[in-house]
Amino acid sequence: MASLILGAIGTSIGAGFGGTILGMSMGVVGGMIGSTIGSVVDSAIVASLQPTQRVEGARLDVLRITSSTEGAILPRVHGRMRVGGNIIWATDFREDIVTTSTGGGKGGGGGTESTEYLYYASFAVAICEGEITGIGRIWADGKPMDLQGVTWRWYPGNEAQEPDTFIAATMGAAATPAYRGTAYVMFEELALKTFGNRLPQLSFEVFRPLPDADVAEGMTRAITIIPASGEFAYGTSIVRSGSDGDTTAENANASAAQTDFVLALDRLQASAPNIESVSLVVAWFGDDLRAGECKIRPCVEVASKTTTGGTWSVNGIDRASAVVVSQIDGRPAYGGTPADFTIVEAIQECKARGLRVTFYPFLLMDVPTGNTLPDPYSDNATTVGQPAFPWRGRITCSPAAGFAGSVDKTAPASTQVATLFGAAGPADFSVLGTTVSFTGAPTEFSLRRMILHYAHLCAAAGGVDAFLIGSELRGLSQVRDGAASYPAVAQLIDLADDCRAILGAGTKISYAADWSEYFGHQPGDGTGDVFFHLDPLWSAANIDFIGVDNYMPLSDWRDGFDHLDAVAAPSIYSRDYLQANIEGGEGFAWFYASSADRASQIRTAITDGAAGKPWVFRFKDLRSWWLNSHYNRPGGSESGTATAWVPQSKPVWFTEFGCPAVDRGANQPNVFYDPKSSESLVPYFSRGWRDDTVQRAYLEAVLDYWGDAG
Repeated sequence: MASLILGAIGTSIGAGFGGTILGMSMGVVGGMIGSTIGSVVDSAIVASLQPTQRVEGARLDVLRITSSTEGAILPRVHGRMRVGGNIIWATDFREDIVTTSTGGGKGGGGGTESTEYLYYASFAVAICEGEITGIGRIWADGKPMDLQGVTWRWYPGNEAQEPDTFIAATMGAAATPAYRGTAYVMFEELALKTFGNRLPQLSFEVFRPLPDADVAEGMTRAITIIPASGEFAYGTSIVRSGSDGDTTAENANASAAQTDFVLALDRLQASAPNIESVSLVVAWFGDDLRAGECKIRPCVEVASKTTTGGTWSVNGIDRASAVVVSQIDGRPAYGGTPADFTIVEAIQECKARGLRVTFYPFLLMDVPTGNTLPDPYSDNATTVGQPAFPWRGRITCSPAAGFAGSVDKTAPASTQVATLFGAAGPADFSVLGTTVSFTGAPTEFSLRRMILHYAHLCAAAGGVDAFLIGSELRGLSQVRDGAASYPAVAQLIDLADDCRAILGAGTKISYAADWSEYFGHQPGDGTGDVFFHLDPLWSAANIDFIGVDNYMPLSDWRDGFDHLDAVAAPSIYSRDYLQANIEGGEGFAWFYASSADRASQIRTAITDGAAGKPWVFRFKDLRSWWLNSHYNRPGGSESGTATAWVPQSKPVWFTEFGCPAVDRGANQPNVFYDPKSSESLVPYFSRGWRDDTVQRAYLEAVLDYWGDAG
């Protein structure tokens, strides 16, 4: 019979190699190969001519571990590294015997009875010297290991860790070591079938932050969570799309066992163990730079999608009713607005980890390439086509200030601003458990609808520690409906009051101003006007802190060694150099009056003539802005009455700060590279290549400087 012939040949081949692998002789391996091929031939040719056949799979006689080495070096890890391991404890294998019968029956011959041997092993793998803060990915035989259904745990290797409970149950508590000082991973009853009935070669992604107190990992206390979009990106439960058994995970791309959000938090806390606060950024979409025409609403990536584990819905809008984001080459230009249930999950997950949560509503501008919208930044708004995918800070009145026909400083400007904010009130929402729906006018897609929705949702999720009513709306906040009246600022004050009514006294509320916006409005239109236009907001009763998205330049580095900064500092990475420019350098001591001056490094000192208050014009001079009373200067003449701002009355929070990981990023930290966007830029004098070191240097300089300042 074919199975006997091929089985015999296979055994001969295996015997020629000799030796054993994990107790399975090479003869058995060859026999298994031959039997498998032979059984296929039999089933096709002679099954009905024989009595029942019995086919037995390979069977182990002993578990032999080839990766346990006495005296092996235990590595010491710093940062994040991929390392192998050394097995320090293991049980004998456990065997399960599974017998199945196929074929046979009336007129079908004797059929086939197959016996399969399944093996499971429990073992501990020493990884490195402790103490580590986390294990990320695990690879088995060089491939990412699917940990679904695998029982495993890791020990950090500190001096207080207790013995593993499984080892103690097997060996007895008195005989079980705790392996203190050694970071290790314990696998319990790992199925070996996937690995050919042997222990795989394992390697581990290990996190052990640098022990120095003055590095980013140790100094970082708060981070901003993005991408702000992605229909299920913030979920803690796995959502799958597709049907009829053909499904794809929507939010579990890095691990089949955990969502991307949960895994990201794990790795964050492993990499930066002193994290205390997170800012959860969630986006709706604006579709026009003209305040009076802009609709603000949640959007989806595709119009039709079947999901299990969760259904997309935001503010009572389902997928069928939602607007689809713009497409580029047949793909969504953005991820969709995160589903409401994922926001609740994210807030609750962060709080369960002991993290403080700031909720950060965000506007992404979905203005595609080739649009025919009138551009407010043109005379009489007659230019056709707005810049593609712009910054939200470009939203303004139309025509904008400084262009012919502008409505700035007139009543229509107030009307346009009011249209963008809308009329939604706290009572225009229905809250059932953690589901929030809008009961106001169904055609209203406004900023107030967005912000009040999330205030209700945050409250329903159990509350947040801080809540932002908007961010970086510079072009809107500087619109005037009179000589010195700013309607968007008044709208923000009303919005803060309504959010307080929803969120209560336990949540801190503010607005995140752009670094070029927080300190005042200096239009540079020849009038000499200087207004601390946000002071009514900063001094409002329901604003708890001054929020600043801080992307201020800390360097002016160029090619060569003879430019001004190279004379003063050894490199752009010097902490002393970067810190000297936090309250110094561009935007503090001097400015460039033109692009030509920047190219030639012709610097103009920032002064204030007889008034003697140069800090008024220094966007970097947060300290003086905070310490002093503010006096508006209509027409350039200082008012005799201070604004409502009370010096030192409220703290300043950097609601965002950072630097792109690009060459000379500290020269212009506020720009980013995004090929689809009209805002896409690299920093001044950057050569465009990636540079993680300058990003780290910037972060450490700022964290160290303001941390010491309190």
